[in-house]
Amino acid sequence: MSLVTPSEHPFAVFVRILGKGKRGARDLTREEAREAMGMLLDGKTEETQLGAFLMLLRHKEESAEELAGFTEAVRERLHAPPIAVDIDWPTYAGKKRHLPWYLLAAKCLAQNGIRILMHGGGAHTAGRMYTEQQLQLLGISHCEDWDSVSAVLDSTNLAFTPLGAWMPRLQRMIDQRNILGLRSPIHSLARILNPLGARCGLQSIFHPGYQANHREASRLLGDTAIVIKGEGGEIEVNPDGVAHLYGAIAGEAWDEDWPALSPQRHVKPAQLDPQQLLAVWRGTAEDAYGELAVVATMALALRGLGRSREQAFAEARQHWERRNSSS
Repeated sequence: MSLVTPSEHPFAVFVRILGKGKRGARDLTREEAREAMGMLLDGKTEETQLGAFLMLLRHKEESAEELAGFTEAVRERLHAPPIAVDIDWPTYAGKKRHLPWYLLAAKCLAQNGIRILMHGGGAHTAGRMYTEQQLQLLGISHCEDWDSVSAVLDSTNLAFTPLGAWMPRLQRMIDQRNILGLRSPIHSLARILNPLGARCGLQSIFHPGYQANHREASRLLGDTAIVIKGEGGEIEVNPDGVAHLYGAIAGEAWDEDWPALSPQRHVKPAQLDPQQLLAVWRGTAEDAYGELAVVATMALALRGLGRSREQAFAEARQHWERRNSSS
């Protein structure tokens, strides 16, 4: 009786590169990352390989080259029609300390002609408030396909689409969070994707050290992007602290510091009531922290579209003051 040695699975090489011990392991090259992610997206891997790959990357921490390669694999499989977008606005973190004031910033910018695509990955972590949960309250359309996105952008300039609608296998990887017990690199990757090739992609990365990595990935891809350490991990400038902008445009990196907008830190609210967002938008309530956050976050987006910091803030304040004049 002859024994046949089983052949190695083609994806095993990528797991081995990442997991071959302290001395043997290394980063994937950009090309390897593109090939590995392509296999994951095309369903050419086993369940055990997916879990091992995600957690080895998580432990090692993904490199800019890996993020760029992963993004290229996703973009090659998008098949999205040409839809004009000014700002790509990924929203995957959720908020727990403050309300999602960034939603009012996006709504106000859209009211002034800036086309914004928001995309998110669902309410994957308990105890956080997610964009998807506030769409109906704020009158933001939830779109399940690119045709709907196009129509909504043409009519309101602001559309939200879930990751699962246009890249379901990535959504499935994000959903592994509660099985594996840790966030995977897909949470980071989703922020870089800019699926419709917007003029500027905004990214919020909360954990220190990751911001420059993301900026470098966008630079490698030739994208225009601004990365910040947003409040709670969302694209929202915290007015109580210095904001560092990590920018990339035409393959060049730039940096800029924005000073705190308040001389002292605001008290964190005892509870988060989404109705406060609507009341502040309508002008029937005031919120010192929230309104500063909204203006600064609008200024961030305008900075990404080429305004100077001074121009961006002046325009943002004007938009906010006039938000109800035509609605």
